[in-house]
Amino acid sequence: MIEKHGRGLRYITSGCVKSGAGDLASRLKTILEGLREVIAAHAPTEVAVEKVFVNVNPQSTLALGQARGTAICAAVIAGLPVSEYTALQVKQSVVGNGHAAKGQVQDMVRRLLALPGEPAEDAADALACAICHAHGARLGALSLRGLRMRRGRLA
Repeated sequence: MIEKHGRGLRYITSGCVKSGAGDLASRLKTILEGLREVIAAHAPTEVAVEKVFVNVNPQSTLALGQARGTAICAAVIAGLPVSEYTALQVKQSVVGNGHAAKGQVQDMVRRLLALPGEPAEDAADALACAICHAHGARLGALSLRGLRMRRGRLA
């Protein structure tokens, strides 16, 4: 979670809701309850979520989509607006390169939020999505203008 003051950004918190073991329904319930607690504790006004990409393993993609849907439901139930961004948009916004490596994202998140050390990869990804949203909200709708299409994919 970050807070935006004018053009400045301030780190609030980051963490991980672990779903543990068990059947899918129980794990999704754990995610929903964990996010409801975070929302109640920190009272965010907006939520930014990274869009799911299709990877090599369809089961992983499906599980990620279900967890993401649960996160979106937690926000919607709390009456929060939800914005979605692709990984390319997030990296472009934070690093200036849509194909940046994880380490570059971590370093820029640390710098932009004046963190004392590099955040963990998952925390950096989530914070980068929040930073992207903060930049997009300031600029109006974050667009893909300036990015080229190459063989049907953004380059």
